[in-house]
Amino acid sequence: MSTTPGQVAAIADGERVLVLSAGVGAGHNSAAAALQAACAAREDVAEVQVLDVLQVSSALYRDLLGKGYFVLVEGVPWLVEWGYDISDQPFRRRGPLDSWTRANSLPAVSAIKRFRPTVIICTHFLPAQLVASLLLRGVIDARTQVVTTDYDFQGLWLTSAFHSMVVARAEGRAQLTSLGLPPDRIAATGIPIAAQPADPPARSGGRPPMLLISAGAAGGDYALAVVRQTMHMRAPFTATIVCGRNVVLQRRIEQLVASAGDRYRVLGFTAEMQQLLHRADLFVGKPGGLSASECMAAGLPMVLVNPIPGQEVRNGDYLMEQGAAVRCNTIATIGWKIDEVLREPGRLQRMQAAAARVGRPDAAADALGRVLDGPARPMIVTRAAQRTILDASERRIVASDLTGPASLVRLVETGTGSTVAVLRAEQLDDLRERHAEPGEELVLRRTQASLPFGWEVRRLLRGVLRGDDALPVRVERLPDTPWA
Repeated sequence: MSTTPGQVAAIADGERVLVLSAGVGAGHNSAAAALQAACAAREDVAEVQVLDVLQVSSALYRDLLGKGYFVLVEGVPWLVEWGYDISDQPFRRRGPLDSWTRANSLPAVSAIKRFRPTVIICTHFLPAQLVASLLLRGVIDARTQVVTTDYDFQGLWLTSAFHSMVVARAEGRAQLTSLGLPPDRIAATGIPIAAQPADPPARSGGRPPMLLISAGAAGGDYALAVVRQTMHMRAPFTATIVCGRNVVLQRRIEQLVASAGDRYRVLGFTAEMQQLLHRADLFVGKPGGLSASECMAAGLPMVLVNPIPGQEVRNGDYLMEQGAAVRCNTIATIGWKIDEVLREPGRLQRMQAAAARVGRPDAAADALGRVLDGPARPMIVTRAAQRTILDASERRIVASDLTGPASLVRLVETGTGSTVAVLRAEQLDDLRERHAEPGEELVLRRTQASLPFGWEVRRLLRGVLRGDDALPVRVERLPDTPWA
């Protein structure tokens, strides 16, 4: 692992890791907490801090992004799905942050400067975009990582500069490399989740199957309908219902199941969720990225209800594709569908085996290792290359099919083999004019970063060189099979 001069003194005393999140739902902060915990197992980490960037923003900005999102989910879910799809094209929005977001980011930028991180990890696309801007402007000198928190990759997460990007599954990595992103900077490590119990409870085959019904972190009224449906099931079962912090919901469910004896157990917020996931046989709830990942790590298949349009629907699609879930699209058939799973011989066991195959219990440690042990030099995507990537996405083609001046090429650091830039072929002319060496090699030089290049090439030189005066690179074309 190479380091830039600005990092050497700080790293000598251990890495300073800053995890940036945004509290839009619980998943992003849960992933941040998992990464924070994973730092404790690394001897090279001296200090770690987690910052929810919305918590240091204005109340209006925080409410619009946080509470406003869930208002839309409840009231106009079709609009949420439309927004998800329209923003799914990578680099549809290029350029600097809008003025309102920039103003609300100032406290987060101040916090970053005070902490002086050597590593920044982002578990939400909002801080990821901010960090990319700071990296390109030279405000920070830290290795950066983008950690996605759903099974499908969504275009808003793709930034113009980063050191490492981790996605949940191999298909997401194939998607990005097909669009022209370098495979050496992208890894499919899974979604970071809390450490699994050292001695998890074993599922007992000698008792009725246990359902774990979750109302989500805040508690949702749909859980009441789910419980009511299970009361009509024919298959033997027990059920634990977790109502989160919704005390009113907990009381209503307790009243509903009061006549059912000890078949039902009703809980509020609990710190024993990991134990419950390992003890249960079937989970009933929403397919949030973190919830689904925790279930898969515990080998716990899911019955999916009330998914948020966009990311949760796509999470569910993936889990069903793998045989680890079934989905209920109609509230009136939830009991029937769970009954079908429990009554069919061997079906529950097959789903549990599928869930275990999907599970990535070490995702947090794997993601952390990618950035701590990875390249110190960032990878930059020029604006021109971003336009090409967007074009390839809209035309539904792989980037290697593009030809001519608008095709993509990569600059690869000769000494390490790491990709340091993705640019359009036509941008090579400026670089070759001043940096060409005998053969195909280029040597990028700091003394030429201020010469009258196009502004994009100047920014590229500043970002790639970092603390070095010169950097030998070679030009590589995209492979015909980018995901190989």
